Amino acid sequence: MQARLTLRAFALATISLYAWPSLANTAFVSNEKGNSISVIDTATLEVRKTVKVGQRPRGIALSKDDSELFVCLGDDDTIQIIDTKTMAAAGELPSGPDPEQLRVSPDGTLVFVANENDALLTAIDVKTRQVVTQFPVGVEPEGVAVSPDGAMVVNTSETTSMAHLIDWPAKKIVANILVPPRPRFAEFKPDGSELWVSSEVGGKVSIIDPVKKAITQTIGFDVPGLRKEQIQPVGIRFTSDGKLGFVALGPADRVAVIDSKTKAVLKYLLVGQRVWHLALTPDDKLLFATNGVSNDVSVIDVGALKVLKSIAVGSYPWGVAITRQ
Repeated sequence: MQARLTLRAFALATISLYAWPSLANTAFVSNEKGNSISVIDTATLEVRKTVKVGQRPRGIALSKDDSELFVCLGDDDTIQIIDTKTMAAAGELPSGPDPEQLRVSPDGTLVFVANENDALLTAIDVKTRQVVTQFPVGVEPEGVAVSPDGAMVVNTSETTSMAHLIDWPAKKIVANILVPPRPRFAEFKPDGSELWVSSEVGGKVSIIDPVKKAITQTIGFDVPGLRKEQIQPVGIRFTSDGKLGFVALGPADRVAVIDSKTKAVLKYLLVGQRVWHLALTPDDKLLFATNGVSNDVSVIDVGALKVLKSIAVGSYPWGVAITRQ
């Protein structure tokens, strides 16, 4: 009996070693209807703590040094700052009305936030906690992206169905690119060579050349047994080498795995209900997917391209951010 237990313990330890990261990071999940943040240990894949925040938390991002967590509170018209060591409130950023999504600049000095109700993209200085500038954009802006070099900021407007490209050093919009209906998210490839924009109602991902400022290709999705209208792409993430792209397909309850060079869909991974957003651990071993309707987070083994576990979180999980340190 002792020998069997020892062998079993060794096997479990070996599985853990290869399936999960060797160093623990922390994943933070915003629960939109629970008005809370679920804190997940990426080594044990368990919720360590649940922290109450303001009303309707959605977009979520970490400061450059991971010391602060920025949370968009849509119904409070502000961005709450949380100390990631103590998980205590540490102030606010003046976001403007109905902040949806946000991004931190590569140098960590600025936060860019989409203000849905005012059709604005707002830039906020992290240190002074003051608004630096605002750009009028299309109706119902949501998606925000920043190029790896910080030179270009992108905002997508849902109702206008456009991706607005902003030359940040020049402080001006240099292109308004029409994309399929209801663009929800934008993400640059790690080398900055492409910008991917997901269109929820259009059911496609547009590939934009940021130099030519034009769509070069679109990616469609076909999940066996599902109607086209069930396939609604939202969140996008890339592995750090840029070889794989992952797209959350909303009520299709799938994450699409894409070869970013050929743009071929390699696999559809079945996750929870109404998958919203995605985040990778720094070593690219695990992908976390928030499932809004089933109130859980699916953890995907990137190497094996399979779901390892479902983690119960708060009500209507929406955004996710993972520490890098």
